[in-house]
Amino acid sequence: MSHLVTGIGQLVTNDPAIGDGSELGLLENAAIVLEDDHIAWVGQAAQAPATDRVTDLTGRTVVPGFVDSHSHLVFAGDRAGEFAARMTGEPYTGGGIATTMAATRAASDEELLNHAKALLAEMRSQGTTTVEIKSGYGLDVEQEARALRIAAQVTTEVTYLGAHVVPPLMRDRRDDYVRLVAGEMLEACAPHARWADVFCEPASAYAFDGDETRTVLKACAAAGLELRVHGNQLSEGPGAQIAVELDAASVDHCTHLTDEDVAALGAAGQRIDQENPVSGTVATLLPGVEFSTRSPYPDARRLLDAGAVVALASDCNPGSCFTSSLPLVIALAVREMNMSPAQALWAATRGGAIALRRSDIGRIRVGARADLAVIDAPSYVHLAYRPGVPLARAFQS
Repeated sequence: MSHLVTGIGQLVTNDPAIGDGSELGLLENAAIVLEDDHIAWVGQAAQAPATDRVTDLTGRTVVPGFVDSHSHLVFAGDRAGEFAARMTGEPYTGGGIATTMAATRAASDEELLNHAKALLAEMRSQGTTTVEIKSGYGLDVEQEARALRIAAQVTTEVTYLGAHVVPPLMRDRRDDYVRLVAGEMLEACAPHARWADVFCEPASAYAFDGDETRTVLKACAAAGLELRVHGNQLSEGPGAQIAVELDAASVDHCTHLTDEDVAALGAAGQRIDQENPVSGTVATLLPGVEFSTRSPYPDARRLLDAGAVVALASDCNPGSCFTSSLPLVIALAVREMNMSPAQALWAATRGGAIALRRSDIGRIRVGARADLAVIDAPSYVHLAYRPGVPLARAFQS
């Protein structure tokens, strides 16, 4: 069945070949034809073909559905008390993950799945149509595999994060835990995941140093998983350089980067084939974390000026950033990270798609998935211009 979506006041395609020729590919007074789960036609509303169904958006804006390439949705409990303490001056150290680990291990499969589905519904109600979900709150063989099986019920973008932190009972046996993550745990988890990730943060006593990170990532790559890295969140460190060295799809956080890190990410970004992103490292920024931890924001413009491909994601998790809102992330990126509204929107859509090495999402053109977000405003700029207002929603065909 064909479905005409018309009355689009402003359409953001992320395809320079459409519309005004800009990177956003803006088209005014536009329409889209959807067939099944894909886009069959894009153009001026006055030229739209006849279809079986018609939806008139009466001047609203349409953008590609947001692509959230970094989240932690399989968990139980919350850490509101930790947040409240931090807001009164207690620094964030990452040690609170043990609290979530205990609650997650105690929860049933049904409880974890229902909670993840509820968060996904929140995301869709704010315009997100693709979500990556990591494990990382089980931290033993059985619990990590369980988390990935649950995540795989709601998304194809599943990430093994056994190397989130060293769990409390193994902190005096770090080498044993690294061997477990790169061995028995990986063997149990690899069949349920597409990606592998490591929290590379030598400044934290609980995360992983450069050598440990390489050990785990190389084992995961040998097992057939594609790579991602948590890096450079709390301090300068080797995460960004390791991500580029091992051709990880992204390094996420990038809060503390040296000039050499920026140059490496810039060179990696210029090598990315955006039409077919099968290699190269994206710098994924997570400003909700800085907002929620009162930490310094990364400088996105510094990365963009160097040629890096930048993505924005929520990092939705119970400890350092419990938001499901990519519109909030876009507003923070514009206000705090030196991004223009156009750059922030592109990073939350096409940038996120490239960080997931996907060519079928993050843009609106013939053959792409029919993943659309409707903005109840005359322009995409309102996403940053009206922060906190529920303007965006995923389009239901």
